[in-house]
Amino acid sequence: QVQLVESGGGLVQPGGSLRLSCAASGRIFSGDVMAWHRQAPGKERELVATVTSGGTTIYADSVKGRFTISRDNAKNTVYLQMNSLKPEDTAVYYCKVQRSWFNYWGQGTQVTVSS
Repeated sequence: QVQLVESGGGLVQPGGSLRLSCAASGRIFSGDVMAWHRQAPGKERELVATVTSGGTTIYADSVKGRFTISRDNAKNTVYLQMNSLKPEDTAVYYCKVQRSWFNYWGQGTQVTVSS
């Protein structure tokens, strides 16, 4: 079992920055992929970024060049640095640990980008 807790969400103006953190309660296995997803009102949840234990990253086209996902394996923590935020980035952001047979999800943290 993995417990995930996100933090760092809030209200920010367009062009601003925010850093999300996701702490896992227990040990994450080397084969696990950690990821951030987001879900805006009225829309389906979408993948934002993924990172492997070795640091390989994948980003959605909509955030590429603006967001950076990183992972501290020793601390069982994944981060999402969000820069140049846009109103369309407004969503609930969810942390995920992905295994071949199961996905563990955090409770989500709200990010609102508005002037």
